[in-house]
Amino acid sequence: MTPYETLKTAISDYGEAAMENFLRCRAFGRAVHEGLPSFMGCSEKCVSLVPADGPFDPSKPYGDKAFSFQLDGVIRLEPIMFGICIIVPNAEDSGSLWLRTGVRVEVTGDTFDVFVSHQPMVRVPLEFEGQLAPVHEAILKELLSVFRKDLARFNDERYAGGIGFLPEKAPA
Repeated sequence: MTPYETLKTAISDYGEAAMENFLRCRAFGRAVHEGLPSFMGCSEKCVSLVPADGPFDPSKPYGDKAFSFQLDGVIRLEPIMFGICIIVPNAEDSGSLWLRTGVRVEVTGDTFDVFVSHQPMVRVPLEFEGQLAPVHEAILKELLSVFRKDLARFNDERYAGGIGFLPEKAPA
């Protein structure tokens, strides 16, 4: 085999691996999305598959555009990112709160290494059917952590009698 043929073979192998990675990660992301309403105990319309970064509208069907490989149209052999949005209607009015978290998926050997924002890595077998509960739990934990941190600061008694500033009285 000539050096050029060796290079062509390496490029072909890379392309096949990149396509397999893409197909596996996309199927995984769709399965996470499809199983989340049942896990959360909400209707399907309350969960959206969206891009992990940038502006988004949870009512828009993104399809493959929810996955990071669509950003530049080139499929590389790298982790794939997608976003999950939970829509929570506001009890007081007709509005709703959109909670989005990013999920990064990487195929390593015979498993997916899954990173849900700031949560610890979750390892899921490539044959993931019936194995997604730890990912769903990590998504819930990440979404709840946003509120728990702010509430903890709000309820922290150390600040109840702490330093404060009063506006100066306006000159009469």
